[in-house]
Amino acid sequence: MRAFRIADRRFPIFDGSGARLIGGRWNSPGQAVVYASETFSGAMLEMLAHGNLSRLPRTQAYIVITIPDGVAIERVKADDIPGWQREDFTAPRHLGDEWLKEKRTAALMVPSVVTMGIEHNILLNPMHPEFREITASEPLDVIWDDRLFQ
Repeated sequence: MRAFRIADRRFPIFDGSGARLIGGRWNSPGQAVVYASETFSGAMLEMLAHGNLSRLPRTQAYIVITIPDGVAIERVKADDIPGWQREDFTAPRHLGDEWLKEKRTAALMVPSVVTMGIEHNILLNPMHPEFREITASEPLDVIWDDRLFQ
């Protein structure tokens, strides 16, 4: 399976430190997790939704993440967790924090709010033993379409 992550190249892209510092929909602050998307366009939408970008970003890079077939992936369906898309992150954070703490799998597939749950985000647990089997490409420049910022 492939996944895509877009982030500011001035910071580590594949270590979960950003999510550990500020938390996210699926993790509380203090919990390291790497957020990615199952498609490149999904990663772009997530960055546009969360990046507070009012002008064309110059330091964004993307990585292509490869999750080998042997690495187990837990899947969460939108129907499995009522309220996952709300601004109150209590339910999804509880689920994500438990998944991280229990180290159930190295990857967790969750519905993406910006795609109304049609596409998915993939969370990676850097503390899981199988995380070392997951690879990431070198960071590559994101070439943003100027029209997205007009």
